[in-house]
Amino acid sequence: MAIGKRIRYFRTLLNLTQKELGRKLGFPERAADVRVAQYESETRVPKQDMIKMLSNILGVSERALTVPDIDTEIGLMHTFFALEDTQHFQIGETENGNMCIYLDKFDTATHTLAQDFRAWYQEYQKFVNGEITREEYDKWRYTFPQIEAERFKENLEELRKKNKTDN
Repeated sequence: MAIGKRIRYFRTLLNLTQKELGRKLGFPERAADVRVAQYESETRVPKQDMIKMLSNILGVSERALTVPDIDTEIGLMHTFFALEDTQHFQIGETENGNMCIYLDKFDTATHTLAQDFRAWYQEYQKFVNGEITREEYDKWRYTFPQIEAERFKENLEELRKKNKTDN
């Protein structure tokens, strides 16, 4: 999804009009909706400082707005090829014939990414099993890695407290 579609997607999730978002971004009243419409139609592409402001207002990670071009099958395939080159993704087939993309859990170059995938899978399973709502799952995805970092800090603090009481 291109950045314009992502902006529109997150704006509508928050039930904001283009004018409301434009005003929050600091555009003059008469031009607020026009500027947001230009971003959403991609006749204008927001600069990095505007992307930062948009992500703050929309409550998502900057990266959630700037995903690569995956709107077409060809664009998606080239994204997968780039991931194979840069992140060591591998293509495979499951026992029942489904195609899959995976990381070799023993490849030290992908260890952190494999941990991120594991965290994603665990959150997804919580959603599928009804332990969290769709909104909670989406919040986790669209703010990643913020929530994971907060959980890590909480777990670290708990371990420290436990170690103090054990000593």
